[in-house]
Amino acid sequence: MHPAYFPSIATFSVIVQQNVVWEAQDHFQKQTYRNRCYICTDQGKHRLNLPVKHMGGKARGQKYSEVVLDDPSRWKRLHWRALETAYSASPYFEFYEDELKPLFKGDENNLYAFNLKILETLGHCLGLQMPQQKTETFEKCPSQYFDARFLIEAKKRSIISTEPYTQVFGERHGFVANLSILDLLFNEGPNTVSYLKRQSLDALLGG
Repeated sequence: MHPAYFPSIATFSVIVQQNVVWEAQDHFQKQTYRNRCYICTDQGKHRLNLPVKHMGGKARGQKYSEVVLDDPSRWKRLHWRALETAYSASPYFEFYEDELKPLFKGDENNLYAFNLKILETLGHCLGLQMPQQKTETFEKCPSQYFDARFLIEAKKRSIISTEPYTQVFGERHGFVANLSILDLLFNEGPNTVSYLKRQSLDALLGG
């Protein structure tokens, strides 16, 4: 799998239920969850996007691990403000705020490393050990692992169905499925891990 920017609930269900190896040798592609996630605001589903710099102005041929974030201090400030606006009224925002807020300070500018740091922080919030193993070579068709790298593609509809839970703006928008793990964390708090473990991966794994 690929480390994503505050991964979707479906993706995080896989992380919690399976032994994951991070893809570390692939090339960066636009319009993926590598540098975007979705939350729910009073206006509905909302995208948070990380601006990136491309070597020579082109993304093709650039390794994911080499991608540099553009103007990190600015978007970090904007993203944290968006999270505060969307989730300050949620049951558990204040509970996790002190652990998450430091991610939105500082000037880290490597996308891959930043996403791994996010995962470590989320693991600490949830009391989970996040995967540490990374690929050493790129394999188009992995021989030893199940290939779940497609989960990073934002344009593909997730084949993992997730059960509804109470959301801040549920009465206004209805249930909005498969948002960032942050939506589940702020709304369900300590129940997040048990929720993730309940989600069926049969459609993904062919079970």
